[in-house]
Amino acid sequence: MQFGRRGLRMSLKGRMKAIAARATGGPDALVPAELPIPEPGVGEVLIRVAAAGINRPDIMQRKGKYPPPPGAPDTLGLEVAGEVVEIGEGVDPSISGMPVCALLAGGGYAEYAVAPVGQCLPVPACLTMVEAAAMPETLFTVWTNLFERAYAVDGETLLVHGGTSGIGTMATQLGKLFGLRVIVTCGSDSKCRAALDIGATHAINYHNVDFVEAVREITDGNGVNVVLDMVGGDYLPRNIACLADDGRHVSIAVQRGTTAEIPIWTIMAKRLTLTGSTLRARSVQFKTLVAQEIERTVWPMVIGGELKPVIDSVFPLAEAADAHRRMESGAHVGKIVLTMGD
Repeated sequence: MQFGRRGLRMSLKGRMKAIAARATGGPDALVPAELPIPEPGVGEVLIRVAAAGINRPDIMQRKGKYPPPPGAPDTLGLEVAGEVVEIGEGVDPSISGMPVCALLAGGGYAEYAVAPVGQCLPVPACLTMVEAAAMPETLFTVWTNLFERAYAVDGETLLVHGGTSGIGTMATQLGKLFGLRVIVTCGSDSKCRAALDIGATHAINYHNVDFVEAVREITDGNGVNVVLDMVGGDYLPRNIACLADDGRHVSIAVQRGTTAEIPIWTIMAKRLTLTGSTLRARSVQFKTLVAQEIERTVWPMVIGGELKPVIDSVFPLAEAADAHRRMESGAHVGKIVLTMGD
């Protein structure tokens, strides 16, 4: 990363506003709290948070189904944007005072958050802090799974479930920028229209039609090259039916269950690849390499105004429970973001 030089800040002490999960359960489990301001360790920076993105794993953690990895804060929040106000040992002083967005293992729902410097990206002037905070988690996830695991290339066809989710909107936009034909599924006609406006080539209302039949018709019976799946469960064999020869299926979430019965002969006959990944527990070294690849390959498009996240709604930090309710309602289109102001 290239950052201009500014003076170092004094070490911050004291307490900060944050959102804590009082217990596992519904949105009401999220309550305001005062916590110590964290201190950056070796290779880390302290960020004064302006905005924090909300993601589906936050919901799962609140419910007790997705515990943070060892060493990560218990506080929710996997992505933030703000200003670097303190640096740890081994960090280039030139980053101090710079606006950044960062991928976290936790701790984003707070006025201050610590991030490995390698997981930070500079915020260009064309992005607001709300937009910047909505980028890291979905961008890192889509990039690693769509292009580094599924090896999607220009001219191929992609099927994405949850086309108006944060992941779905990012996959649509990024896929379009890299020459993919993007088919999405959505739960209503209005969401299908929104997905088309965002850049999808086709949008399928899965309540009205069988998406397997719709994909077969759209692709003239050839199928899609890649499926990016957040649903899991009984969707897996149906996704396999959508794949073309040499197709790749990438699992990134399991909203409909963790097990499925699969047609092994179809996998063999079509030479299919079934893969998947999680991001949160991966090493700092891995995430740093991903950040470097994104900064080199995708960030010029962000700086040029070609890629911006779709923002559904913005809530103040104290209303994090309402923000979770919005996500769980399924009514959102794009990202939901918390801000530290009123």
